[in-house]
Amino acid sequence: MTSAQPAGGPARPSAVAVTPDDCPSPHSLGNKLARVAWGAVRPTLFARSPRPMWGWRRFLLRLFGANVGRGAKVLPSAKVWLPANLTLGEYACLGAEVDCYCVAPISVGAHATVSQRAFLCAATHDISDPHMRLVARPIMIEASAWVCAEAFVGPGIAVGEGAVVGARAVAVKNVEPWAIVVGNPARFLRRRNLQEQPVADASRAPV
Repeated sequence: MTSAQPAGGPARPSAVAVTPDDCPSPHSLGNKLARVAWGAVRPTLFARSPRPMWGWRRFLLRLFGANVGRGAKVLPSAKVWLPANLTLGEYACLGAEVDCYCVAPISVGAHATVSQRAFLCAATHDISDPHMRLVARPIMIEASAWVCAEAFVGPGIAVGEGAVVGARAVAVKNVEPWAIVVGNPARFLRRRNLQEQPVADASRAPV
């Protein structure tokens, strides 16, 4: 039996029977074992740690292979799929309930901020493949960028230095440095301009 053709449209493709043998896991045994171990540590020693214990959470992430810079802050409720695929620059921040789905490497640059409930999604599925195979692509959040609350950054996306991905924006294309993007899909709003900081007058400095 063939699928019925909708009026005025192309015929719908027939469903394809899929067995586990058709789509084996792309993850190595080591990857799976690391995630099992992390799955025991994250909801207990990590997620239940008091908020001020930044160093403790940095230690746990490093213990599981993350590259974490000095002063980086990760909130207890942040989710990291596989710490070995995470890089945090100095003083980078992952806010409350951030979902860092680092199936492929995710890098957050120095002084960059990922705010609460943002989703960094480094994997998707090939919808043209009958077996919906996993497709993983790295994400790069450059230094001093800001991914705002509940924003989505898709696989393979680079958010340039100093750029801002607005609240609930959906970034499916690269974001240029110092650009502000908003909406779904994210579109350019304006450039980000930083105020000049006053330079201290050395002649008036206290002796």
